[in-house]
Amino acid sequence: MEDIMKSIDAPVNPDVPQLRTGDTVSVQVKIREGNRERIQEFRGTVLFIHNNGTNSTFTVRRIASNGIGVERTFLTRSPRIAKVVVERHNKIRRSRLFFLRERTGKRARLKQKFS
Repeated sequence: MEDIMKSIDAPVNPDVPQLRTGDTVSVQVKIREGNRERIQEFRGTVLFIHNNGTNSTFTVRRIASNGIGVERTFLTRSPRIAKVVVERHNKIRRSRLFFLRERTGKRARLKQKFS
């Protein structure tokens, strides 16, 4: 039975490092347009992480033009993720940062964690 389960599991993507909530990350995603493929960067703060084995996801939030917040959820094991770069670790006290959705400007900043 375990052999069948392992054959169904998606392989781990080596380009995704260990992430934590509150990290500022740059996610490079492969986008397919017609027969061409390009890489698009999505830079923001990790709001929360779902650890569900093969279905593990992480959600990144960034502020787009005109102050509109955009959230995008990525599969951790997806082959569409070209690279994830952790740019900064932030000091947080909770595992889900939903309160950042209502905040803008200086109130939405997180303090950097120096270790």
